[in-house]
Amino acid sequence: MVQQTTERPTGGLCAHCPLSPAFPEADRCQPGDACVRAHSGRQIDRFFRRNPGEAENYLDDIFWERRAIAARYAPIDRIFRLRSDSDEVVRRVVASRLPDNQLHAMARDPDREVRLSVAARLPPTELQQLIDDSDYLVRATVARRLPHGQLAQMTRDPEREVRKVVASRLPAFALHLLANDAEPEVRAIVAERALPELAARLLTDGEWWVRLAAVGNAPPELLPPLLDDPELEVREAVASRLAETPATPTAGK
Repeated sequence: MVQQTTERPTGGLCAHCPLSPAFPEADRCQPGDACVRAHSGRQIDRFFRRNPGEAENYLDDIFWERRAIAARYAPIDRIFRLRSDSDEVVRRVVASRLPDNQLHAMARDPDREVRLSVAARLPPTELQQLIDDSDYLVRATVARRLPHGQLAQMTRDPEREVRKVVASRLPAFALHLLANDAEPEVRAIVAERALPELAARLLTDGEWWVRLAAVGNAPPELLPPLLDDPELEVREAVASRLAETPATPTAGK
């Protein structure tokens, strides 16, 4: 009886691979499944998952995806130099892995996704350098993390979505900086968080949903005129608030 043997494939990508035949024979890779020479991100990732120690050997590979995946697995001290890699995907991986105190050099990266990662991970005390970023999503990320004492300078941001974030985080005593914002969505956030004096000002806002937001914070004695507000929701909110407010005792009783 002739004994059958199972042979590993030696053609295709394996033919000129320096890891062949040692790695296939040791089940450290598998053509079509876990292969560092494949032009398939999934196969390359499976290879490095099995062989993370090989990752740093591919940080200079000519194929951008191979470099990017290798950068996920290589030791952090080996990927610093990839902060200026020619491919933005590689730089995104680097920005997601570097220690946060090493990210400042990537704050001016031309790729928005890289800067978004930097804005999400930089120490809050270093976010100042991204306040004027050209992309509003980066600035919005900055606004979510910036120390409260520095938020006032972002009240003049040209993008509504950024100012909405600022309005949701400003200390209540500073909300007057956005009380006259051109966008009612911003003013509504201000009204929802306003101290009584500022909420009273917003009861006369031209947009009904700003007035509605102000009803919950304004002094109750200023609310009766809004029982005649043209918007039903405002009238109902006022009536509900007044019903919940204890009557002021009459003098002498």
